[in-house]
Amino acid sequence: MSSRRPTAERSGPTGLPRVLAGVREDGRPESLRGTLARYGTTAAAARGTDLVDEIDASGLTGRGGGAFPTALKLRAVAGGRRRPVVLVNGAESEPASGKDRGLLRSLPHLVLDGAVLAAEAVGAREVVVAVGRRSVREREVIAAALAERARERFDGGIKIRLVEVPSGGFVSGEETALVSFLNGGAAKPTAIPPRPFERGVGGAPTLVQNVETLCHLALIARFGSAWFRELGTTREPGSVLVTISGAVRRRGIHEFELGTPLSHVISEAGGLTGPASGLLVGGYFGSWLAPSALDELRLLDADMPLGARAIVVLPADTCAVGEVARVTRYLAGSSAGQCGPCVHGLDAIAGAMEQLATGSADAAPRIRRWADMVAGRGACRHPDGATQFVASALDVFAGEIASHVRYGRCPSRVRGVLPMPQHGERA
Repeated sequence: MSSRRPTAERSGPTGLPRVLAGVREDGRPESLRGTLARYGTTAAAARGTDLVDEIDASGLTGRGGGAFPTALKLRAVAGGRRRPVVLVNGAESEPASGKDRGLLRSLPHLVLDGAVLAAEAVGAREVVVAVGRRSVREREVIAAALAERARERFDGGIKIRLVEVPSGGFVSGEETALVSFLNGGAAKPTAIPPRPFERGVGGAPTLVQNVETLCHLALIARFGSAWFRELGTTREPGSVLVTISGAVRRRGIHEFELGTPLSHVISEAGGLTGPASGLLVGGYFGSWLAPSALDELRLLDADMPLGARAIVVLPADTCAVGEVARVTRYLAGSSAGQCGPCVHGLDAIAGAMEQLATGSADAAPRIRRWADMVAGRGACRHPDGATQFVASALDVFAGEIASHVRYGRCPSRVRGVLPMPQHGERA
């Protein structure tokens, strides 16, 4: 492993924020000059195999939900027979998350720095930045940043192109769905090899990384792996961005070191606005937790995987069963339509959840049985995530479900707390 420290003369940000340190208070995107003034030039950054070694030593994992070791991805793509491509996944199709769109709007040059450095590390000469169709402002900011970098001839021989990809469909942002779309197909996941690192965009080995991961990569390249490990735990080093919404006083994107107690996470978001009935951790492929988990869990505990890095606190005066039914119907409608267990199974589960919301006594047992039958049988992980969301809700909201069954309705009239794409925003 290389012992080279690329920026020994320049120390990185101490404490938090790290990635969010460059976010301007006026909401405007940070310029190229401002990015370099804050973080230093990439001329002194680790590059090529030195960067791969630094990333390996840092322990950086993907911040898009899969938490796959970033260095393994880099080496897999670099070892291909053809010149690879780097694909920046800025689609962010998880409705409860906004961190990647926030980075594209606020820190475009940090994102692009990470993409270019990753391209150099794997021997790529092309970077594709994929941004969702609905993310108009984000595309405008990236286009302006690319023009700024072109004027400064900042990226050498790396060609960067911005592409508009489908958004609104839950599975359209999955990496194989993006590759399929960019190759002229439908934005649907594929389960059959080859995987993108073997043959992706244009048939070339493709490194797919989400926006936040590339920001961390750009900082590690400048300040080194030891700096990155100053935060977090030995097993899960570094910091992570979390989108927090629902019954908290400061909704939005927050940065925490991994291992932070969940109670501190909520405290940093301004604390609760009132009693909560449950917490959704990991977005709509995540799990519901009881409010007691606030005093028990830490970010990335074995019992609290972060998934899409989104936390929604559900107010106690909200109809939890109705909210879960609403999202389950959305997830069923977001199926790629490629396999029976997903198409028919999720539709049946969504229908039963809607019946449960109106007091059906036998709906919950049917939902559990069907969830067990559907999990693990899809062409992609969509049915697995959806059934985890539903099954955890049955446990956490058991008391409210019993009230629905007993009275045939919910006394709460509050609806629409869980974020959802607006009508007409499907891909």
